[in-house]
Amino acid sequence: MACYRFPFFILPFLLITLSLRSSNTILVGARRFLETSVPEKPELPKPELPEIPPFPKVELPKPELPDFPKPEIPKVPELPKPELPKTPELPKVPELPKPELPKVP
Repeated sequence: MACYRFPFFILPFLLITLSLRSSNTILVGARRFLETSVPEKPELPKPELPEIPPFPKVELPKPELPDFPKPEIPKVPELPKPELPKTPELPKVPELPKPELPKVP
């Protein structure tokens, strides 16, 4: 039974030591990266571009369009208005007196 528990007892210590060891190398590598100086690169001279000559102005003659006559729209003939048929007169309904509601106390 003692041999069965032995690997479980060592496993946490093994994980802790491995994690501490890997973090130390990362910190040292980061510190070395920050401490190293980068050599300055020389500035290259900017090339000068030649001036572009201006474009010549081109004037084209305006095209002359012939005068066309305006098209005439034919008039639409007017249709007669329809007349409504006359309705017969309805007899008058006598007015009924309005009922009065009793007052509620």
